[in-house]
Order: sequence, then structure tokens, then C-alpha cells
Amino acid sequence: MARVDEGDRHVAIPAHPTGSGILILAGSSGRIEADRAELFARHGIRAHAIRWFGGRGQRPIPHEVPLELFVDEVALLRESCERVAILGTSFGAEAALLTATRTPLDAVIAVAPTSVVWPGILDGSWSSHWTEGGAPLPWVPFVDDWAATTDPPEFLGLYTASLDRHRVEAAEIPVERILGDLLLVAGEDDRVWPSARFADEIATRRAAAGLKTDVLRHPLAGHRAPFPGEPVARGGQRMARGGSPEADAELGALAWDAALARVLGTTRPN
Repeated sequence: MARVDEGDRHVAIPAHPTGSGILILAGSSGRIEADRAELFARHGIRAHAIRWFGGRGQRPIPHEVPLELFVDEVALLRESCERVAILGTSFGAEAALLTATRTPLDAVIAVAPTSVVWPGILDGSWSSHWTEGGAPLPWVPFVDDWAATTDPPEFLGLYTASLDRHRVEAAEIPVERILGDLLLVAGEDDRVWPSARFADEIATRRAAAGLKTDVLRHPLAGHRAPFPGEPVARGGQRMARGGSPEADAELGALAWDAALARVLGTTRPN
């Protein structure tokens, strides 16, 4: 198994277990979401928050990260939990959605999601964020004539132009394979990438397959949606993320209630 080193995993054990568990994945910050894990644990949920790049024996950046890392962590949670969910933000949402197409999950929460696989660059070589069985997954290449015009840079234009010009059907995340509850959370003022557009694409493709998707949106929120009581997120690449503290917090509060219900299995999507 491609298990995470103990030093790269924070396990939050609830005082009163409900039988539910969740795997929590950060985005490009690379941090271990320990505070978020403890938040879930206070509601009876066993939570594993892991570092998935930059840790011991791991890839240094989001570049050819093995999906087996996440699939095996889900299997580890299954050893002690009857119901297992996964929650990811940004690049972590990309990983969460892909993981859910490879192994059964009861609930998937993708915050600032993407509908396709993207690349990273390492030592001058572009390749997929992810591998499976050692082979890189197909990805959408970036346009080579884009340059940031803001400081800090907004990458929304890069992702939008790349998607419109170099759409790769094989790079689409096969969200039709996700059979558990799926919750997508998107701020319409996301300046990193078009997460609201991605959420709509995911919901549309799943609807065509007869599958329900729950989408939470906020017109003024950006790339981040902190849950109530969480500290302000730090780290990651310097960039414009959009939104405002107030709007982001509003979206996060809505997302928290919806996510908690789905992890616990206490309600079904409307």
C-alpha cells in the first residue's frame, strides 16, 4: 500500500464516534489541515488530514502524485469507519474527485473544484498532477502565450484560456463514476480558476448520466471557503484568490452545514 508517513498525517479521533470518517486534502499550500480535522472530530467523525506532496517519500510538488496514495488512505479509514467521505480544496478537490472515481466513497465534498486534470512542472518538464499505476493521467496543457496582468497574479485567465483552446476530452474527470453523495462548493468571484464553471460542468455531465449533484455557490466569494471557527488559511503560492473575508465566510458556513450532514449521512441532497 502507498501509505502516508505517520509524520505527514494528523488523525483526529472523536470522543463519541458516529462511525463516520473523512479524508481531508489541502490544495497547493501543501499543509496538513489539522484544524479542519479536529472540527470534524468534535462532531463524532474520525478525520485523517494528510500531506500529499512535499512530505517524506512524496513528490516535492503537485506533479505526478500517485492516486494510490489517496485510495490507500481511504482503505485505512475503512478499517475503523462504516461510512467514509473525502473532502478536498482546489488541487485537493481535483484529487478527491479522482479518488472517488477509483474507490467507493459515501460522500465527496469538493471545494473550488475542477472538472479536468491539470499539469504541473518539475525540473522543466510538464506532466500531469497525477499518476495511476505509474502512468501520468491525461491533462489539459496550458496556453504558452499567457502572462499575468495583475499583482498579485490572477490565474483565472490562464485556466480559462487553456480550457477553451486545448480542451482534452481524455483529461475530463469521469465524475459519472462517483456514486456517493457529491457536494460542490464554488465562489463565483474565484480568481484562481473558474470553479463555478467547473462545478456546472460536473453537474451537467452527471445529470446526463442520471446522477444528482448538489452545488453551493456564492456570487461574491472567492477561491477559499473557511468553515466556521477555522483560522484564516495561510501559505501556498502568492496569488489573487478573489472574494472577501465576509463572502468567503458566508460560503464556508453554508458549506460546513451541508458537508457535515453528508459525512454523517443524516440528510440526502435536495
